[in-house]
Formats: sequence, C-alpha cells, structure tokens
Amino acid sequence: MARDTRQRILDCSLAMFNAQGEPTVTTNHIADELEISPGNLYYHFRNKDDIIEQLFARFEQRMDDALAGPGDRLPGLEDVWLQLHLVFECIWDYRFLYRDLLEILSRNRRLRLRFARILRRADARAREVMRGLSQAGVMRGSAAELDAVGTNLLVVATFWLNYAAVRGEKDEQAAIRDGIVQVLMLIAPFLRDAERVHLDTLTQAYRP
Repeated sequence: MARDTRQRILDCSLAMFNAQGEPTVTTNHIADELEISPGNLYYHFRNKDDIIEQLFARFEQRMDDALAGPGDRLPGLEDVWLQLHLVFECIWDYRFLYRDLLEILSRNRRLRLRFARILRRADARAREVMRGLSQAGVMRGSAAELDAVGTNLLVVATFWLNYAAVRGEKDEQAAIRDGIVQVLMLIAPFLRDAERVHLDTLTQAYRP
C-alpha cells in the first residue's frame, strides 16, 4: 500500500509539473490533487525537491536506454530516426525538466551534476553515431564537421521545447514533431544523394 501511494505521488507530480510548470506546483497542491494529507505525502518524500529527484532518476534511466546504440553494427539513417523518436518521447514525457531546466538545476547541485552527465554521454553518443554513419558510407565530412554535427543535434534536441515556448507555440506535441525534423535536417547537407532521398521520405510523415 505504501509503495502504491509513493507511486501515485510520483505519477501525479509528473502530470502536474508537466501541465502547470514545476515552479507553480507545491506539495500541498499535489496532496490536494491526490486527496491525501500533506503529512502522508511527507511520509514518502521529504519535500518537493525529493520528488523531483525521484522523477529525475526515472528520466535518467529512460534517457540512458534511448541513447543505447544499435549493437555490433554500423548505424543507418533509420537508427538515427528511431533514436530521435525515443529521445524526444522521453523529453515529452518529462518535459517539465526541460521547460523549467534552469530553475530546477539552479537550486539542486546533485541534479545539475547528473544532467551534465547525461549531456556528456549524449554528446559522445551523437558524435559516435555521426562517425558510424560516415564509416557506413551514409554521410561524408571531416572528423571536425561530423563532431560538430553531433553536438548540434544535441543542442537543438535539448533546447527545442524552450525555443518553441518562446516562439509562442501552444501545441507541444507538434513542437516535438517539428524538433525531430529540425534535428534530421542538420544531417541532410552531409548525406549522399540516395540517403537524402531516404531522409526526405522519413520526414514526410511530420510535414503538414
């Protein structure tokens, strides 16, 4: 029963943070939404930052899974497409972490260090994928160009929701779809002709 209550608190907190923004949601709001006493909530979590850290642990595991490579073979365009889906789906499900990123990290050093770890791993993984595409004959470019493209993919993916919000985009799911296309377009100039046609086919589903 205690485990169920703890899970309900995490699920409810995630939904409220995503819908309303983390800074505006208090532990009392969460308790009211769940129809439990604040004392019951504090039995499971010390404070709101404790809840956020537990949600971050879930996010971190899911992002690590999304960043996993295709195995013992060179990647292809469809591997990049699938990986972007997994990454952006994770960003969408934990979008409050990205939308309120600076606010959350500014007050929690542990999360700042853990998020930096995710970015380092994601940057290394993106560069590795770009080099793999080059080795597979899918992309062409110098080592410096491929590394720069990998880092640019990460920067756009990480801050895309913030960019969309500043632009006044209301449909965040559409913004995510646009983000996937935008990231894929960063690769396009470096693709060989046949792969550019393939990329165009992959992105058609996202275009109005």
